[in-house]
Amino acid sequence: MNGEFPDENGRFGPFGGQFAPETLMPALKKLEKGVEQFLNDDSFRDELTRELQQWAGRPTGLTFAGKLSETWGANVYIKREDLTHTGAHKINNALGQALLAKRLGAKRVVAETGAGQHGVAAAAACARVGIPCVVYMGSVDIERQSPNVDRMLQLGAEVIPVDAGDKTLRAAIDEAFRDWVAHPDDTYYIIGSVVGPHPYPLLVRELQSVIGKEAREQIIKVTGNLPDSVFACVGGGSNAIGIFHAFLADTEIELVGVEAGGKSDSLGENAATLASGKPGILHGSYSMLLHDADGLVQETHSVSAGLDYPGVG
Repeated sequence: MNGEFPDENGRFGPFGGQFAPETLMPALKKLEKGVEQFLNDDSFRDELTRELQQWAGRPTGLTFAGKLSETWGANVYIKREDLTHTGAHKINNALGQALLAKRLGAKRVVAETGAGQHGVAAAAACARVGIPCVVYMGSVDIERQSPNVDRMLQLGAEVIPVDAGDKTLRAAIDEAFRDWVAHPDDTYYIIGSVVGPHPYPLLVRELQSVIGKEAREQIIKVTGNLPDSVFACVGGGSNAIGIFHAFLADTEIELVGVEAGGKSDSLGENAATLASGKPGILHGSYSMLLHDADGLVQETHSVSAGLDYPGVG
């Protein structure tokens, strides 16, 4: 595998780590072994590649955006993750983790979702491998993303509304972790982004890196060159690292993450974690967070249900 890997403590430089309750450590250690298998077992990777191609619809296309190119004065190409089964990049991660959960002997899966895309992907992937799926979703997100709730239910998942906290993605992750802590022996948590304790950020990055690998090959085939810049939206970060990872060694390429600017630059009125955040611990990982002077994680604002997470992977 290419790219940087975390140290023995699960850290990428100062970030990452494994800040979790003792009751969860055996499950995390078991997951670490599973991730090591994923990284080194050709049969596992072959199974994932086959499922991505035959079921999830990979590779996805690269579309030349003529109008945007004319408007911006540059040749703009869009990597079409919307063309995957379930309609977003989330299926790359959910499918890989569902296959891993099955190999680890999990009897049930829990997941969180914000915009609903990860919940739909987790529900579909669990249906594919035959494991029951429970999805936690903030009640605010349920109201604004009801079509995705219907899709999760149609795929056989149980959707549990979360009325605690900000009633959005952060609260949903809190509840999914609580479920996993309460049932560590038979439950697997399919986390939806490059967040959470080690080895989740590494695992999700590796599963999403298929985006960048394909995009790199496609842009060279179409144009004969590498791009000058690569842009991606940033919520938790899985979409961004998925495409950025293949270009990290190309120092001449500009990698641009676009965060949710919200209403203003004031704390609590945006979700621009990298632009405005400070280091802290959330959901088992040390990263950049939107928190106040006392270290309390603040509520965020964005019209996008998938970009309002107060941290980043």
